[in-house]
Amino acid sequence: MLKSLYSGITGMKGQQTKMDVISNNIANVNTTGFKSQKVSFQDMISQTNAAAQGPNNNGRGGINAQQVGLGTQVAATNMLMQGGSLQYSGRGLDFAIQNGDKSFFVVSENGTGENVNYTRDGGFTIDYDGNLTSANGYKVMGYVSAGGMTPEAGYNSGDLPTTLSPIQINQTMGGLELQDYNIDNTGTIIATYSDGNTYVLGRVALSNFANPDGLEKAGSNLYNSTTNSGEPQLGGPSDDGYGIIRSGFTEMSNVDLASEFTEMIVASRAYQANSRSITTSDEMLQELINLKR
Repeated sequence: MLKSLYSGITGMKGQQTKMDVISNNIANVNTTGFKSQKVSFQDMISQTNAAAQGPNNNGRGGINAQQVGLGTQVAATNMLMQGGSLQYSGRGLDFAIQNGDKSFFVVSENGTGENVNYTRDGGFTIDYDGNLTSANGYKVMGYVSAGGMTPEAGYNSGDLPTTLSPIQINQTMGGLELQDYNIDNTGTIIATYSDGNTYVLGRVALSNFANPDGLEKAGSNLYNSTTNSGEPQLGGPSDDGYGIIRSGFTEMSNVDLASEFTEMIVASRAYQANSRSITTSDEMLQELINLKR
């Protein structure tokens, strides 16, 4: 059989994968903090019909190898990690990371520092127990003040523990009732209680990665670290190398619809061209069969 039949199949499979990725990008155009993906291809093994030869002593020149490729394959589906535009929401518990494409919020399903995921989706809420949680109930991790609260007067960020704990904004603490709270650009949570004093409850943690492209998507806007992403480097908003937090904003998807529709046209035409190579190969086989009348 003609090798071109199978080369055309590999091309069609590759373009179908590209179309799957493009469709997923478009479907998530309004997903908070979504990072689009891009497919890259590489050629498959080549069949060598004749090896390359160098010049010989008789004055004959060199000869290049005679090789025929056997198709294409998907090399990678890379994530584009540049930050999306910030959209004003006006909601106090919506947070967006600005100027920190390598930074992520740290969340945990069970509230421990060992079992954590990472997200760019800063649409948080407060549950019944006062825990700051993500939309799917994961607890937002950070550095919590000893005893749950520290007077703002004389506060220094170096006084906070360096181990991760679930962030809590309790309505009642030490017999005092919560009156108001805010979270500044450094991720510090400052609350006013019924005694009229302000207290620091903690600070939201951020995690950096040497290779954020190497993170693994886990669904629900979550990422897992991998051996290729590097170990998470914990820090906080406004620290060197980390972004800052904008309260009242959410990060939009970084999907570029103009680019996606252009790539869709390219994928469609490439798929069509590969199908033509299969039908043309079939016509050649038909001509061969027709030699025997």
